[in-house]
Amino acid sequence: MPPKAKFTKEEIITAALEITRKDGIEAVTARELGNVLNSSARPIFTVFKNMDEVISEVLKAARKFYNEYVREGMKETPAFKGVGMSYIKFAMREEKLFQLLFMREQKEVKDIDNVLAAIDENYEIILNSVRDLYKLNDDDALGLYQNIWIYTHGIATLCATKVCNFTEEEVGRMLTEVFTSLLIKIKKDA
Repeated sequence: MPPKAKFTKEEIITAALEITRKDGIEAVTARELGNVLNSSARPIFTVFKNMDEVISEVLKAARKFYNEYVREGMKETPAFKGVGMSYIKFAMREEKLFQLLFMREQKEVKDIDNVLAAIDENYEIILNSVRDLYKLNDDDALGLYQNIWIYTHGIATLCATKVCNFTEEEVGRMLTEVFTSLLIKIKKDA
């Protein structure tokens, strides 16, 4: 009969997420989890087979937390800008989670047409918002989304790595300027 679990799965994931938010995913070890839970590392393995399972659950929890930011952004007008602002807010407030989700080396290199779908499960919702709001065809909407995401990701990365910081007003102005320029170009070329 297997030993009774001292901690629930949720307690272990909460502790692992706390460690990640503070020190990054690299700091999530069985020993550190035990320290945070005031225990040895052994009880962790009554719930999880190995640390890979723990890390997998931390990724899910981080993604869920990020999705809350996206949902808030989607409530803004225009929603597309709200999502960009939320993406950057997430990077500024949750640097380590942003790095975990969006700044890790990938197993395979994606081309630009596939990268957004691969890294963000909210891709379709955001793309549809762009297409519908600005009455764009699929190719133009995708092109606009890709270009503004590259710019937004650059700002977010600068913030998440503490290279520089921006106020919410500065971010809003920068996103509006670039988005407007790209939209004008698309409309002009059409």
